[in-house]
Amino acid sequence: MNSIVSMKWVLARMYEPDIVILDCRFALSNSAAGGTAFQEDHIPGAVYFDLEQDLSSPVEPDGRGGRHPLPDINMLAERLRKSGISNESRVVVYDDQGGAMASRLWWLLHYMGHEEVYLMDEGFSAWKAAGFPVTQEEPIRIPASFTPHIQPELLASVEDVQEASTAGSSILVDSREHARYLGQEEPIDHTAGHIPGAINLFWKENLSESGKWKSADGLAERFSNLPKDRQIIVYCGSGVTACPNVLALRTAGFDNVRLYAGSWSDWISYSENPIATGNE
Repeated sequence: MNSIVSMKWVLARMYEPDIVILDCRFALSNSAAGGTAFQEDHIPGAVYFDLEQDLSSPVEPDGRGGRHPLPDINMLAERLRKSGISNESRVVVYDDQGGAMASRLWWLLHYMGHEEVYLMDEGFSAWKAAGFPVTQEEPIRIPASFTPHIQPELLASVEDVQEASTAGSSILVDSREHARYLGQEEPIDHTAGHIPGAINLFWKENLSESGKWKSADGLAERFSNLPKDRQIIVYCGSGVTACPNVLALRTAGFDNVRLYAGSWSDWISYSENPIATGNE
């Protein structure tokens, strides 16, 4: 399954009636930056989806669910309806962060049973640099009928991860930078390290040096040491940048891939959960 499409693919189809384009630009260091950038210019017809307002729930006081808990599915479904997305729509998502933010919405839509979702390669800056059309106008969308069909097998609970860590029931993939995996630094969460038993596959290594996504064959080569007959559970710091690794694994032909949505920030909210540092 290849959900990664080129800018020219989007350009050729952007005005087709069943296409809905969603802008997911967001900066973790400045939560208003994505919305501001959208107002300045965006792909014609695009609707803005904010990571924290639309694609996450508020953070719980005890930290359970992590720094970006999954959104209320009914609220997200209503937001999708108002954006003109039906169960028959083809949805294109993009950002300017290598797919990190757009992949979150890609995963959420798959979790809600919507398969026709495509990530635009390279992102908005490359689109604009190529001379493709941009606008400041915000589209008027006609509401559509969208019914979610939750796919629970795509989501891993903390109990699933505890079992994978202690019994090796699944392969755990940590998607963060290597220094964070090792526990050498932790710029965001209050505790450094990784889930015991996890291997480190930094999500940005899905991209080539030019910033484009690797081909399906290139991604298959990247994950060639992973067995396809095992379940894989992917996590990161808060369940956002794990999503590009889920997308990459699916593109490479791995079918049994689950997201630990709470990720490291959820794991460390349980005092009984063990923490590993260094290479394993």
